[in-house]
Amino acid sequence: MKLVMVGTGYVGLVSGACFAEFGFETVCVDKDQNHIEKIKKGICPFFEPGINDLLVKHYQKTKLLSFTTSLSEAMQNADIVFITVGTPSRRIEDEADLTAVWDVSHEIAKNIKSYCVIATKSTVPVGTTKKIKKIIESKISSENFDVVSNPEFLREGSAINDFMRPDRVVIGTESEKSEKLMRELYRPLMLNETPIVSTTIETSEVIKYASNSFLATKISFINQVADLCEAVDANVQDVAKGMGIDKRIGSKFLHAGPGFGGSCFPKDVKAFAATAKKFNIDFSILEAVKSFNENRPQVIVKKILDTKKIDTNSNVALLGLSFKPNTDDIRDSTSLKIAAILQKHNIKINCYDPVAMDNARKHNKTLNFFDSVYDACEGVNAIIIGTCLLYTSPSPRDRG
Repeated sequence: MKLVMVGTGYVGLVSGACFAEFGFETVCVDKDQNHIEKIKKGICPFFEPGINDLLVKHYQKTKLLSFTTSLSEAMQNADIVFITVGTPSRRIEDEADLTAVWDVSHEIAKNIKSYCVIATKSTVPVGTTKKIKKIIESKISSENFDVVSNPEFLREGSAINDFMRPDRVVIGTESEKSEKLMRELYRPLMLNETPIVSTTIETSEVIKYASNSFLATKISFINQVADLCEAVDANVQDVAKGMGIDKRIGSKFLHAGPGFGGSCFPKDVKAFAATAKKFNIDFSILEAVKSFNENRPQVIVKKILDTKKIDTNSNVALLGLSFKPNTDDIRDSTSLKIAAILQKHNIKINCYDPVAMDNARKHNKTLNFFDSVYDACEGVNAIIIGTCLLYTSPSPRDRG
């Protein structure tokens, strides 16, 4: 079976490398020539534990993994073509920007020569996959392709393990032929008794957004509980522990802190709420989650300033700059938001992060960056643990 991943961002590159690990011929496509050349040289565009080993193994040794800028070349004899391009939030509206998805769909339609499945792995609003079908149908016969929704559930920092040992695989199809092909693709996981959720395309698309939105809701909920605990002199960590023992609730995502960030939760919560609004559905719970999380960094800074131990002459150490441990992704990082607010109060910020320093420098050059935790904390008035630092620094090889 031959696979094509259109897009070599986080989802496309990790998924492509893991499918190669399953033994499938996999071609990753990206229009950025420099981007492709760097990956061929073993320079991964992001930090993810274990990804470099897979890229070296299957690009240089097994030859199951290849990279190109030519979609027409990649799609020759392809069985499944995955759309893995970005779907960021629009600047004005909260809806997902599907420009890249539509562009890729038109390009795919031009290059279908024989039957293949077009699968959306990009996180897209309900109804998107069916619109992709209409775009392709306008150029070729519907007998030559099927569309499928196959959302990803990869956590940055543990993506390879999540792909190889997932909680479930969701496949949204509308034909027996496409479902059979997708099940064959995930047969290595089925042998490990991974649940395969087969459903309609629309249901599959909703599952992805509903899952991320629910987890985001848990985070905002426990943060509001933390505020109450502070007011009544209770311990939120013990509260979370007591809650998490209940199997109906579970302990994950019950860690109070500065709120959620990253490339998924903020935009997915916005897009899911925007979809509900479009269909006149009252999704006030999610609207509250969104607004509470957006205001969370301001609340954290107020708590810091209210201690009266920090003023405009203070120097603060900020440990952890990425939005979560084991990644260099700083998108919607609450740490950097807190730093920016403190800087408006003329507070100097010393920073350290094991892997996200380079990206953080590009984001905010006015911060003071240090090569170790100890150097960053020397002589400061306060220390903020922005991202949990209970993980090891990567080896030079893992850094790419």
